[in-house]
Amino acid sequence: MTLSVDVTKKTKDDYGHPPREGAYIHGLYIEGARWDSTSGLLSEAVLKELTPAMPVLYIRAVPIDQQDVKNTYECPVYRTKLRGSTYIWSFRLKTRQPPAKWVLTGTALLLSV
Repeated sequence: MTLSVDVTKKTKDDYGHPPREGAYIHGLYIEGARWDSTSGLLSEAVLKELTPAMPVLYIRAVPIDQQDVKNTYECPVYRTKLRGSTYIWSFRLKTRQPPAKWVLTGTALLLSV
């Protein structure tokens, strides 16, 4: 089993009840890139926007063989901006760019900034 992550286009106020399976999470920030809600893909960071907030993420458990790994970047999740020992997990985020691009930019999700 592994965690499957779908980034929604909604905010936490748009949800009034939990999903039937999995969980909605909010309060994450992205560093080194931004999430383009219109295309639903990871995209270039905007100047002066260091850690934009992510929309609500829908997370659920799926069998490993059913997880879509094509055109995704395995984005690490950290507790703080300090990397290393604050590592929690990695989420696969959709992208059109090769994953090496996001590795070079240091793209990561943060729980607190």
